[in-house]
Amino acid sequence: MAHVTVPVMLILSLFQCKMLLSTSLTSRQPNVVDALWLHNDLRIAKHESRIILFWNNNLTEEETDIYNVKYILSYKFFNSAHEKKERLKKKEKIIHLELNSGFSAKVKTLLFEKGTGDLIKESSWTEFTYKAPPVYVQNLSCIIYNISFFNCTWHIKAEAPEDLQFFFSYRHVRKDFECQRYIKNAREKNIGCHMKEIYFKPSRKINLNISVRDLRNDSRRQSYYKAFIPQTIEKLNPPVNVSISIENRSIKIHWKPPPTIGSANSKCFMYQVKITDRKPVDVSEEKYEYPFHKPPYKCAAQVRAKKELCITNKIWSEWSDPVFIDDEKTVDITMLILILSSLLIFFGCLLTRACRRYRCLEAISTPIPQASDRFKTWLAAEETHHQKQISMQMEMHSETVLEFPEEN
Repeated sequence: MAHVTVPVMLILSLFQCKMLLSTSLTSRQPNVVDALWLHNDLRIAKHESRIILFWNNNLTEEETDIYNVKYILSYKFFNSAHEKKERLKKKEKIIHLELNSGFSAKVKTLLFEKGTGDLIKESSWTEFTYKAPPVYVQNLSCIIYNISFFNCTWHIKAEAPEDLQFFFSYRHVRKDFECQRYIKNAREKNIGCHMKEIYFKPSRKINLNISVRDLRNDSRRQSYYKAFIPQTIEKLNPPVNVSISIENRSIKIHWKPPPTIGSANSKCFMYQVKITDRKPVDVSEEKYEYPFHKPPYKCAAQVRAKKELCITNKIWSEWSDPVFIDDEKTVDITMLILILSSLLIFFGCLLTRACRRYRCLEAISTPIPQASDRFKTWLAAEETHHQKQISMQMEMHSETVLEFPEEN
């Protein structure tokens, strides 16, 4: 009986100690809370381009039941100045390395009181650094256009060994696709890939893979991965059926959205309208009206599009072909009259100034002088001589007429 009593007493005493510890923790006694020594132990697990960062702390199950435990994770890639910070409940984080050569991370633990949410205690930062193998690819960029065309390009770093070659593939909807046609540089290195007649499911990711191989022994040295949602890298075609007209002293433009691999809902599109030399205007509908005070002589309009609301896409389409309003009847008569009047006034002022300078008015207004006496005598003599010649001609004519009967 004594042997049975001793274990029972020990169990009861341990239970009482746990109850006292729980009670003291819930009452937030300073000596118990300060006795908590929070510490995190960081480790990683690598899977292709994904780095799984996980950690453990020294909290017991009773302490995690009493408090709300959260973690602050902060990490930054080596080739980036931007630091990402997240608040997590789980003790792990998947970091996609992509084309980065490594990162530095730090974690700390926070204890919050249940119910009130007050911060009770936090640990110090636990830091960790991961350095990846050398990365020889940079500036990877991809674009989808004309619905089924797919282009990706990248740059090779100057420090890349000469014997390396780069091969491209991607995985989409559980299928792998090899590059159809490579784009090469002057050294015959693959720096891009062009593919056509490729069809995408807009909500499923495209997982890109660039494999780096050493041509001397055909060994695979490193692979780089990056993922895209197709709609975020789609370059739309220009809007279609663009028309322009003038109605009620307004220029009215209408169009239709372009075809797309994703949703064709009109609410998904954002447009820009450009009229002649004016700045582009953002429009969310498939029409635009521009009022004017004076009818334009010649007007051209263009429209371009991208997706903004359904999914974020920063790539604008090309501008549509310009549509024109060119009507001679729309000439501004008032402006033409003003221009002609200004020209007449200018030339009138110029002519007046020239006449004043060269005294044209004085020459015109000078009176004609009277004829001299000699000139008058000469005129009278000429008149008398002229009269004598006329009288002689008349006498000769009369004598000739009278002689004809005598001969007969």
